[in-house]
Amino acid sequence: MKILHTSDWHLGHTLYDFERSEEQKSFLDQLRLIVENEKPDAMVVSGDVFHTTTPSATAQRMYTDGIIKIHQACPSMSIIITAGNHDSSSKLEINSRLWDIINVKVIGTFEYVSQNFNFDKHIIEIKNPAGELQGFVVAIPHSYPNNFPILKSETPREKRQEYFFKQILEEVKLRNPNHLPVVLMAHLSATGCDITGHNETVGGIEYVDIQEFGNAFDYLALGHIHCPQTLKNSNGKARYCGSPLAVSFDENYPHSVTIVELNKNESPIFEYKYITNPKPLFTIPKEPALLEDALQQLDKNIGNDEKGYIRLNLLIDDYLPIDAKEKASEILRNKQAKLCTFKLNYAYKSIDEPQSNKLTLEQIQEISPIDIAQMFYEQKYGKELPEDHKRCLEMAINQVKEEGQE
Repeated sequence: MKILHTSDWHLGHTLYDFERSEEQKSFLDQLRLIVENEKPDAMVVSGDVFHTTTPSATAQRMYTDGIIKIHQACPSMSIIITAGNHDSSSKLEINSRLWDIINVKVIGTFEYVSQNFNFDKHIIEIKNPAGELQGFVVAIPHSYPNNFPILKSETPREKRQEYFFKQILEEVKLRNPNHLPVVLMAHLSATGCDITGHNETVGGIEYVDIQEFGNAFDYLALGHIHCPQTLKNSNGKARYCGSPLAVSFDENYPHSVTIVELNKNESPIFEYKYITNPKPLFTIPKEPALLEDALQQLDKNIGNDEKGYIRLNLLIDDYLPIDAKEKASEILRNKQAKLCTFKLNYAYKSIDEPQSNKLTLEQIQEISPIDIAQMFYEQKYGKELPEDHKRCLEMAINQVKEEGQE
């Protein structure tokens, strides 16, 4: 069975108020071509389709058009999409019955039927064009560990997630007497994963030991962490495919989707399909420099026709020079690249000086107001920000934006 594994699209994401639909459409076009060439049996999207729980009409239209074109590139391919922590679980699957018509399964929430957990919703058969069963995908949307379904009343809250994965994989085993490949989808942070470029304070990260999933699967298709990696303690069976586009300047590594070949009783075989961003993110210079040196390198390294976003990497004594933005903007006046922000490095700070847990101004600029509210609520109350609180805050934010455009 051949799988295309992708996640963390973050459609609708803006970078310092710069709209990124050109890049996101380019990614979806590249993904369509990969599907057309590879002809996978299934494409799994492991969460964070959108960047916010209330995506714009533009982002939703981009998603719909993109999925339809990807389906048309390989009509026999199953598409399975699960909700991530940035998605609205219920909104994502509003049109799930329509998506079913073209073999697209959207799983945003857990579901019960007559007080019994609906395993059928999450266990998806993958068939070839001849209708022959190729394997199974077990699609699990994002949930905080303590919020997983209660399959056994006496299960302690801290054991719900582990028990849930054990039971659903046992159910798959009953349906899979021929031991066909099984793919498990999840959107979470595994203990020991490389979080390079990932803001650990956003989204209420809780680490899960990979052993809690057991070993009754052939591939664990993970989402949430943006740095692509195969987990070292998984016998090569668990992988983050990573985000296809950088969401922040610190995600300065190649971005891709993963092609996975699954053969009976063999380890997964990976192939990486790299995504080209028409507007890459640049940190200039690579090493911190004084303002005048940094400006010279900015002028030298960014051509007039080169598109992208710039973060100027400065070495300062105490504060950002008052004319820094004006000088950098003047250099970029006739260029297509856009200045976003500054990375400030203080010359007087010791390398061994402990880092503060407080957010910097740059981090606050990169994080959405919803995420900041989520962080505050979790620190104060020790649980996830309620959905109705999120909706009220999002309505207020959207109203402010609309008033600012009038």
